[in-house]
Amino acid sequence: MVVALLLIAEIYPLVWMFLTSLKSNSDYLNNSTWSLPTHWEWGNYSEAWTTGHIGLYIQNSLLAVLPALALMLLLGTAAGFALQIMVWKGRSLTLLIFLAGMMVPAQMILLPLFTIYFRTGLSGTLWPLILTYTGTGLPLTVFMMATYYKTVPQELFEAATIDGAGILRAFWTISIPMVRNAILTVGLVQFFFIWNDLLIALTFTNSQDLRTIQVGLLNFTGDFGATQYGPLFAAICLNVFGTLLIYLFLNQKVMKGLTSGAVKG
Repeated sequence: MVVALLLIAEIYPLVWMFLTSLKSNSDYLNNSTWSLPTHWEWGNYSEAWTTGHIGLYIQNSLLAVLPALALMLLLGTAAGFALQIMVWKGRSLTLLIFLAGMMVPAQMILLPLFTIYFRTGLSGTLWPLILTYTGTGLPLTVFMMATYYKTVPQELFEAATIDGAGILRAFWTISIPMVRNAILTVGLVQFFFIWNDLLIALTFTNSQDLRTIQVGLLNFTGDFGATQYGPLFAAICLNVFGTLLIYLFLNQKVMKGLTSGAVKG
């Protein structure tokens, strides 16, 4: 019974959103919220794609999120390896500095960053989003990767060093395969954080051509400035079900990575 209620609570909003995406504007405004569409307006999806520029917004999101994610995972994994596997003076203090970075609210750094991007000529491009996403996501990535590296036996790297492997070879050929599930898990967590961001994207996108999907949905209007609810919910469906499919496709890998960290940590 409890499981059935949880399934209803999880699935019904998605079903309602999908059905609403197929309603006309008058159907949405004049009929009951719970009613089925009078006419199934499949054209709402094509209107969201063309008039609502959802394709451009998704493209901008991908261009901002994927490079930031790649940089974040590369730097975070290397830093986690250096902090947990390598022995050097000051690594505990460095890890504490990264942990302190997790405590800084994003709202505090937006104004200084905006000034820096404006003076360096980066405003009007997607680089402010890429750099800000990388910087704000790096502390959590470093912390999680350092935690995962605790589960990797140190003897493997000691044996590799005795066999003549350098630090770069130990990192790429030994450590990366052993923590790839962790990288995938952290990558997916950070992907959803960045993809759903509104505050940073709203601050640094100063034209329609640079809007990400979340900013585009916030400013979604029809030809005459009035909100068209059918195409709006169609655009939301494209966003929600797209990310849901990515999660379901990689769900097994995520669960495996989380379980690995929980058991061994």
